[in-house]
Amino acid sequence: MALHDLTADMLTRIRNACRIRQKQVTVLNNKLNRGVAEVLTKEGYIRGFEVVADGRQGLIRVDLKYGPRGENLIHHLERVSRTGCRVYRSVEELPSPMSGLGIAIVSTSHGVMSDRECREKRIGGEVVATVG
Repeated sequence: MALHDLTADMLTRIRNACRIRQKQVTVLNNKLNRGVAEVLTKEGYIRGFEVVADGRQGLIRVDLKYGPRGENLIHHLERVSRTGCRVYRSVEELPSPMSGLGIAIVSTSHGVMSDRECREKRIGGEVVATVG
């Protein structure tokens, strides 16, 4: 089966793995997925990730993170910009999920970054996903 939206597939795999309390999940490797994983690591939603060679494009092994009593840190994970409908926002129009408690992941001309980092650098871009 051919996958057309690898980032939506990544977010779905992470969402499903969190529901059943898995420690790791493996997703397909591409530049945007690496950027999303990097932002999730910086913001503290996942422990980390590593790129694993598999003879083709590679895989990303994501180490999921849970709270001290085993509670989920990722409650809401949603793809905003889709293949058929891209969502671009200026820095003033960037979403602030959960009244600032969550993050929006934005793909900019300076790389993939969180909405907080975009506001600091005054850069807008394509809103990839929201996390809460």
